[in-house]
Amino acid sequence: MDQYSYISNAEAAVVDDLYQQYKANPDSVEFGWKKFFEGFDLGYQRYSGNGKGAVSEDFLKEINVLNLIRGYRTRGHLFTKTNPVRERRKYAPTLDIENFGLEKRDLEKSFNAGVEIGIGPAKLKDIIAHLEQTYCNSIGAEYIYIREPKKIEWLQKKMEGGKNTPQLSIDEKRHTLAKLNQATVFENFIHTKYVGQKRFSLEGLETLIPALDAVIQYGADLGVEEFVMGMAHRGRLNVLANILNKTYEQIFKEFEGKAYEDDGLFEGDVKYHLGFSSEMVTRTGKNVHLSLAANPSHLETVNPVVKGMTKAKLKNRYKGNIDKICPILIHGDASVAGQGILYEVLQMAGLKAYNVGGCMHIVTNNQIGFTTNYTDARTSTYCTDVAKTTLSPVFHVNADDAEAVIYTVQLAMEYRQTFNSDVFIDLLGYRKYGHNEGDEPRFTQPMLYKAIGSHKNPREIYAEKLLAAGSVEADLARHMEKEFKALLQEKLEAAKLAEPSLDKTSTKDTWEGFRTAGEKDFLASP
Repeated sequence: MDQYSYISNAEAAVVDDLYQQYKANPDSVEFGWKKFFEGFDLGYQRYSGNGKGAVSEDFLKEINVLNLIRGYRTRGHLFTKTNPVRERRKYAPTLDIENFGLEKRDLEKSFNAGVEIGIGPAKLKDIIAHLEQTYCNSIGAEYIYIREPKKIEWLQKKMEGGKNTPQLSIDEKRHTLAKLNQATVFENFIHTKYVGQKRFSLEGLETLIPALDAVIQYGADLGVEEFVMGMAHRGRLNVLANILNKTYEQIFKEFEGKAYEDDGLFEGDVKYHLGFSSEMVTRTGKNVHLSLAANPSHLETVNPVVKGMTKAKLKNRYKGNIDKICPILIHGDASVAGQGILYEVLQMAGLKAYNVGGCMHIVTNNQIGFTTNYTDARTSTYCTDVAKTTLSPVFHVNADDAEAVIYTVQLAMEYRQTFNSDVFIDLLGYRKYGHNEGDEPRFTQPMLYKAIGSHKNPREIYAEKLLAAGSVEADLARHMEKEFKALLQEKLEAAKLAEPSLDKTSTKDTWEGFRTAGEKDFLASP
């Protein structure tokens, strides 16, 4: 039987020291311990001659339950249901109660240690159920390494108070389904209309779209007026269309080769490198400015650019108010674990000259880098272990669980606004096709892609969940799909009839008055 090394007499001595402090001054210990010792004293008073040994045994059992709680908080993320297409790796020691000096007969006993997780004195089986839902379901949380107690307490109160379980209204559920519908149908439409053309599909991680939408909507309610985003090619067209509202017609013009005027000035760029900016009005009526930085093929090089853009706007537009502007960096799992520039930028996050008040990091984790399995690509357990260098919390979430994703990004956004610190979200999904649409992944990952081939997409999974719960009508998902496909077809036909032209949507406002340099400008240049 595997054991936790920290379950020892030393642990009992620590608790005894706290108990002595409590007896001297009840307010000198943390609230949870205060309530625990109050319950312990009450239990002690109820004993009538059972002997000191009996009380001592119960006291030690309480300590064991506290150790169990600590085990879930520290290592619960290793035993989650966050991987939609693979079995989890096995880790030891497990969270079996026997590893904490507890037995099955203890499951029906009541323990005051339940106060520590906010449910009061409770049966052991209920304490375990609460911890399982909080730390071992669709969301895994890593945060115990943070060295500021107020951050840990805040996270524990938020997560354990509601068991890390989303509570969306019917309207919010329908909105989430609509964003998933946009993400899924958009990819499928391009896949059928432009067969073989590179687009670096988001399929398998479509929940990125409702996730970003939730960050922006909730962030605006928390006072954010501008989001500056950076990302690589994977899913970029989807983000441009369904988050920044770049028109579908313009994107189709890029596929048709009509995105630039035939004047010799522009050779153009691949469509999944282009940047964009726009204004958005949230569902609660807040005005938000969105921008997505242009990106080269070099992974993660956009990170310092986004941070620099944010810093400049923070200083010049928002007078240093870090709650008004928030950077969002979207990483791939292979690049976030391996690119040196990411480490450099992270290490600058807390420096006065470079601090931007915390960054939202979202990892689109498809568990593969080109053709390399994650087990052959890194030593660390998670691709996000780099976050620990800056003591940033990490939330691992199953990308097939749309509501868990929404809940997680909202929690992360609130953490950023509360503590102005970086936070990481590991969105765990898969890649439906190859690295690009010309690759065949079954040559290098046959077993994985056998599982992926029969796996339902997040939109189908969520629609079935809502239908089973009676949250939507039976034909709502089909109606959404049909209506959106018709819109895309209309925009495609318009794009095919359009003349070649340069989209100047992103060069309005600040950029007005600038022109393209000509030959005379270079000749006259000093």
